[in-house]
Amino acid sequence: MQIIIALISGILFGLGLTISQMVNPNKVLNFLDISGHWDPSLALVMLAAVSVFGLGYKILIKPESKPILAQSFSLPSKTDIDKPLVIGAIIFGLGWGLAGICPGPAISNISAGEPKILGFIIMMLIGMKTANLILAKSNK
Repeated sequence: MQIIIALISGILFGLGLTISQMVNPNKVLNFLDISGHWDPSLALVMLAAVSVFGLGYKILIKPESKPILAQSFSLPSKTDIDKPLVIGAIIFGLGWGLAGICPGPAISNISAGEPKILGFIIMMLIGMKTANLILAKSNK
């Protein structure tokens, strides 16, 4: 049941990204270009998404309640801001700003079969693998 709900959630998320044009690198780059041809429409998309989630959370989900499909909430135990987190955030931001796309929209965009998106996903996977190797090496 969890897999089916995860699949449906992923499909809805991908559809939302596609309909809002958050999968369009040019639209994202115009959103990030605040001193040039700024396009505020993605800010409205984000505001709407946060508003819908906030209302749904407040009305449907009580913070102290048990999850519907699990025994308990799985919250991260690590809460400190450390060097790897900051470096990773900087690399993510630079990549997003240069390419105009991040992992979620890239995966939603994979069905287009565009070589640039496929190249982005391949490089993203290589980056993830490299980061895991570096982390494994530093933990030894």
